[in-house]
Amino acid sequence: MEQETQELRKAGLKVTHPRMRILQIFEEDGARHMTAEDVYKKLLGHQEDIGLATVYRVLTQFEAAGILSKHNFEGGQAVYELDRGQHHDHMIDVDSGKVIEFVSEEIERLQREIAARHGYEIQDHSLVMYVRPLKGGNRK
Repeated sequence: MEQETQELRKAGLKVTHPRMRILQIFEEDGARHMTAEDVYKKLLGHQEDIGLATVYRVLTQFEAAGILSKHNFEGGQAVYELDRGQHHDHMIDVDSGKVIEFVSEEIERLQREIAARHGYEIQDHSLVMYVRPLKGGNRK
């Protein structure tokens, strides 16, 4: 509870019950990418009286404060994840909707090289691959 309080204060946000509970859900939950509706359902499951409009408002505040990152993957709702400052890319299984995170130094290097070849340096980027399982292939 103390960690969440410090995180909210550090972000310049007042410590309120809805903010604390929503931050706790992201920190406790094994699911890394959640929609506003996912968060709302978890709150209901914990008998919390926090409305969906409040969930949306808090998620927007957390995004603006740098606590959460928001992703708008093609064909789906906006999903949120804790922003811990560690860059990673995403693969989306088009059959199941599962989000797979990965880090590849080789891809990062190639992106920097391509940008430099064109006379640029990368300020920020996002890589999302839409994938389908290989027939008979093994998945991790």
